Amino acid sequence: MRRTALGDRIRQLFGVSERTGDGSQAPVGRRDSEFFEQLEELLIEADIGPALAVQIVETARDQIRGRGARDRDRLFELLRSQLARILRCETLELADEGVNLLLVLGVNGVGKTTTIAKLAHYFGVRGDKKVVLAAADTFRAAAIDQLVAWGRRLSVPVIRQDPGSDPGAVIYDAITSAQASGADLVIADTAGRMHNKEHLVKELGKINRIAGSRLNDSAYKKILVLDTTTGQNALRQAEVFHEAVGVQSIILAKYDSTAKGGIAVAISRELEIPFSFLGVGEKLEDLLVFECESYLNRLLGVQ
Repeated sequence: MRRTALGDRIRQLFGVSERTGDGSQAPVGRRDSEFFEQLEELLIEADIGPALAVQIVETARDQIRGRGARDRDRLFELLRSQLARILRCETLELADEGVNLLLVLGVNGVGKTTTIAKLAHYFGVRGDKKVVLAAADTFRAAAIDQLVAWGRRLSVPVIRQDPGSDPGAVIYDAITSAQASGADLVIADTAGRMHNKEHLVKELGKINRIAGSRLNDSAYKKILVLDTTTGQNALRQAEVFHEAVGVQSIILAKYDSTAKGGIAVAISRELEIPFSFLGVGEKLEDLLVFECESYLNRLLGVQ
């Protein structure tokens, strides 16, 4: 397993700051305060968040002091156990009967359309579901064209209307088409104009009402796509979309084992929204089920 920037930098903190050779053992000493200050800074840089970073480091410091020593493996164990208590993961399950709808949310540039294609591949190929795509980002003609291109590549029908059309009407037509054709799942793209929050909330609210009137709660899920590399901006995006429609699950896209992965912990703590998938590449197969244990192993670079 490739070590992350966060895991490597913590190891460097042992090896360089404490001058203990390979860094495997570092007794508490006069540089202890400096060590924990630097550890706190690393967690903040990893997008854990300032308040949570302070809390985690203080807890680790207290437990280590009680044992009278600090070693690298023990510190990683403490960090991992604290993060595990916060991080939320949940498998994205579809209803067994009738049409399901995944309303995919996210700002432009986070990899939303590519993630939709990955979801179609995941549920269509791996899950053996009949999938329909809905191009409900009618604000951008390019978004419609991109989804249509993915539909051709995947041999999946795409329900669309002209640019500028009512996105709620696209959702309505997609659900109707799926019901008529015996499809299992509609995956819908949506606009993500964060610069106009009022318009975003109004548009998503209308879509939400239409979808909610056609499907029961177990068959309708609102999924947010976030770009890992945007750091704390991802938390702000999650807050806005969650306030607008009530996000039920998050897909973390563009994850390449960088230190920025700590944002999943911050969002779990602040909003208690579970993570369901992890995007790790550009291929259709590069959508992994979000497993808390393996994610923390990646973040900290431990086996």
